[in-house]
Order: sequence, then C-alpha cells, then structure tokens
Amino acid sequence: MLVAALPSFAYVAKYKEDFYRLFHVHYQQYPDDVMENIYWLEKAVAADFANPLYAAAKINDERDWEKYRYLFMMHVNLKIIEQYMRLGCTYDHAVAHFYDAPWKDIYLDQLQKTKSCYETGLYYWREAKLWAEKANTSAFRFLWLSDIQQWEDERERISTGKLDYEKILTRELARVQGVIDAFAAIESRKY
Repeated sequence: MLVAALPSFAYVAKYKEDFYRLFHVHYQQYPDDVMENIYWLEKAVAADFANPLYAAAKINDERDWEKYRYLFMMHVNLKIIEQYMRLGCTYDHAVAHFYDAPWKDIYLDQLQKTKSCYETGLYYWREAKLWAEKANTSAFRFLWLSDIQQWEDERERISTGKLDYEKILTRELARVQGVIDAFAAIESRKY
C-alpha cells in the first residue's frame, strides 16, 4: 500500500499569546493535565509578546498596547495560581484520622506537596498584584479594552480587594499545617 506524503506544517509556539492558547481546562483535571497547563502558562510568562496585530484584543495605540501587556501578565499569573491550587487539592487531606496511621508517611509527603503548591501560588499572587497595579494607574483610568473585559474585571476585583488569593492561600496553608501537625502527632505503634 502506498501512501502519498503530504507536507505537514508545524505550529511553532514562540510568543506569549501562542503559549497562552495552549492552555486549556479539562472537564476532569488530572495532575498531568494541570502540570501541562502550568508548563504552558509559565512558558507564556517567559516568552516575548507577539506583534500587536496578533494580540488577544484590538490594539489602537501605544497606550492600549501598554495596558494590554499589563493585563495579559496579570491574567496569566492568576491562571497559574488557579492551576497550582488545583494541583495542591489533588494531594490535600482535610482531616488526619487515627486509622490513617499506617499511611502517615505517605499522607505527610502528599501534604508537603500541597503546601509547596500553595506557597508557589503566593509567589504568583504577588506577581499578579504587581501587574494589576501597573494596569490600574491613573494613565489608564478611562481606558477600557473591551475585547478582554474579563481581564479588566479581574484587575478591578484585585484593586478593590474582592479577589485576594493571598487571603485564600494563607488560610489554606494554615489549615494544611494543622493537618500536618495532626498527622505528625499520630502514633503509628498504637494502631
């Protein structure tokens, strides 16, 4: 059987917008899917911006372009936080039961992973807040990029304090530390 070889065209992800397009949320979020999304989003953070012609919003002038870049970076950092929180939930345990004593070491290891994910989320929250502050200066007060209204809404929620991942992550870290302490207090020999 002969098969004709047709030229194939590869899609090369080179710019922030390209890597962001590779980010997608699955119906079922398995750890590998979440780690893949984290990979693409972190690549988006590190890459260069594409030409304004290929931006995710219509760019009319240099002020639009500047605000777009700030909003893009803020939004990508927020998505990274969400992914790290999902990854942390995979390994999280709400309560340390006495009958979990035989698997205490496994649970402690998983809880350390959860803690690490939430701490990483705090790093990206500081980045997101920084970019939100840059997009919220008086120079952009009456400039709205309507194509990315969701990003504008996120910026506004951050500036008013309605979106505060630091509060959420700090609360979760304290809870996880409490569960770690409870597991550490369980005596394996008595079970």
